[in-house]
Amino acid sequence: MMEHKTTFDQELSELKETITRMGLMVQTLITKAVDSLQKLDRRLAEAVVREDDEIDRLELIIDEKCVQLMALRQPEASDLRFLATAIRIVNDLERMGDLAEDVAERTIELADKPLLKPLIDIPKMGDLAVQSVALVLDAFIMGNPSRANAIWVIEKEVDRLRDQVHDELMGIMTQDASTVTRAIPLLLVSRHLERIVDHSTNIAEEVVYMIEAKVIKHGGNEQNDKK
Repeated sequence: MMEHKTTFDQELSELKETITRMGLMVQTLITKAVDSLQKLDRRLAEAVVREDDEIDRLELIIDEKCVQLMALRQPEASDLRFLATAIRIVNDLERMGDLAEDVAERTIELADKPLLKPLIDIPKMGDLAVQSVALVLDAFIMGNPSRANAIWVIEKEVDRLRDQVHDELMGIMTQDASTVTRAIPLLLVSRHLERIVDHSTNIAEEVVYMIEAKVIKHGGNEQNDKK
């Protein structure tokens, strides 16, 4: 029995390492995607599109491992919740990778055109998106939902920046209709980055449920209640 437990613990440890690697890859992909936009670097953007395939591959590996552990190891309740949560979380991470790829695709659309304006708010959103992934991944791996508390502050700031980008670009397009083809991709980028943070809040909610069996869907937590 002790040997079985030791082997299972090792398998859980290896699973956590793989999920951490996937999360780090997602963070790197977001950074590269936003960097490609700032530099209008088509090659870097194309690299992001290719590298997202590895994130997709890791999701399948982790899903299969979780199902295998649930079926063969008959885990206790807390470990079962961890495995079930892991499946949902890697789905969020995979979607974040897709959204980073979407940002890169917007770069490819804009690569042969001058930027409409210097990018200020979008890089800030990119940095916050990376921070959000790091926060919630750490909370999940450490089994400590309090580590993810800052996610609600990040979400609010990213929403503010998204609205600011939207209002500014709409104003530019209203004044000069010829800017539409350069403005729309930037509007979409702000939306892609905001969605990444939404997925981070999903993970934070899952972590709270995993540890405390408390449902806080749609940000219904103490932090939001105090806003």
